Amino acid sequence: MRADRLISILLLLQNHGKMTTKALASELEVTERTIHRDMEALSFAGIPVLAERGKHGGWRLVDQYRTKLTGLKDNELKTLFLSPSYQLLSDLGFSKDWKEARQKLLAALPNSLQSQANNLWNRIHIDIDPWKQSQHETIALNLLQQALWEDQKIRIAYEKANKELSERFVEPLGLVAKGRTWYLVAVSNQQIKNFRVSRIKSVELLNETFIRPPDFQLADYWAESKQNFVQNLPVFEVEVEASPSIIERLSFSGRFAQVVSKGSPNENGWFPVKLSFDTKQEAASYIIGFGDQLKIINPLSLIESVKRMAESALSLYQ
Repeated sequence: MRADRLISILLLLQNHGKMTTKALASELEVTERTIHRDMEALSFAGIPVLAERGKHGGWRLVDQYRTKLTGLKDNELKTLFLSPSYQLLSDLGFSKDWKEARQKLLAALPNSLQSQANNLWNRIHIDIDPWKQSQHETIALNLLQQALWEDQKIRIAYEKANKELSERFVEPLGLVAKGRTWYLVAVSNQQIKNFRVSRIKSVELLNETFIRPPDFQLADYWAESKQNFVQNLPVFEVEVEASPSIIERLSFSGRFAQVVSKGSPNENGWFPVKLSFDTKQEAASYIIGFGDQLKIINPLSLIESVKRMAESALSLYQ
């Protein structure tokens, strides 16, 4: 509804200070022309909205203007009190502050809404830890946060995939949690790069600050970076025939193999399946684990790899 959208615009401008027409349209999922009409409606209603032109322009409210719209809808209340990942808050050292802030927010609510917030905590809990958790060293997180808040340059010792250490001078822009794995997004050699925090072996704060890129948006950058990473992943596809006894297990193949397609059973009752792996080695290791229940059709070179692995295993136990 338009009334809800006008209220949303007021709150967005109040919280962000200034926003462009394009940003407002994207946030509210409407056209830029709709935003212009909404701004006219707000102005006619006596709301002091101003348009600043130029490269750094945008819409803003007159200084010191604050709306008193404080009513919360049911779904808005749920989003406020939906528990975030306690594990990630602990990594950042915010778990105690989060609990105290939650209690203060609860105390500020009317009595009619307090019971709803309490009920939500008892109905939804978010746990991002895997069943079999591998511990990643994140001792650098406190120093990285300090550098982030102060726009301070740092020197890090970073462990490459081959276990070699390299020294990097970087300008930290943000921290991103992918699952339970933390990444530092930083400028290094005039390029924005991602560093896995568990590979950062030491952090030194330097007595030098830097200026953040004015148009950098962490969430937008990460979404684009993740998309580029996925698109550039190596792909090794394999055509197999699978025994009916394991066909259901292939659906739970995990991160090493993906089922691209599955056909109808052939004359002997086996199913043609196309699988995708990152590498040929992963494909061979995965397929040999199913023994005589998975038969390679294509590529033929993979058959030789699996035969060599099987012969090596037999030789080991003779």
